[in-house]
Amino acid sequence: MGIADDAVEIRARGWRTLAALHGRLETALEKALQAECGLSVVEYTVLDALSRQDGWHMRMQQLARATALSSSATTRLVSRLEDRELLTRVLCKDDRRGIYTELTDSGRKLLEKARPTHDEVLEKSLAEACETPELAPLVTALHQLPGS
Repeated sequence: MGIADDAVEIRARGWRTLAALHGRLETALEKALQAECGLSVVEYTVLDALSRQDGWHMRMQQLARATALSSSATTRLVSRLEDRELLTRVLCKDDRRGIYTELTDSGRKLLEKARPTHDEVLEKSLAEACETPELAPLVTALHQLPGS
């Protein structure tokens, strides 16, 4: 194996480790959020992303980027959340083709209920992951990110 092959293997190993940490965190969060609040991780992510916006709204394409979903998957997700009256869609005043998604009062209340569960499970899961030697460097790196 040459130097270039070694570099590829190191990156691949890093990617597998990142995927393992992500899977571990997502599984724990999914289980807790579903049990406590009836939300999936991606539904929580949508509500959280909307809550962080000035005016409580985002364009659909911004929401797709924030959730790492395709446009069609984002539309289906927004429709489900709209059916549950957790958010609403509004036409953009300046561009009639543009659609904003806004958090409703019910969505904000559910997010406020879910946030402590999310944060507690995330912190606990990261602490547990830190005990796994392969995952510990990633957890440390996460804690060193700006704003952490």
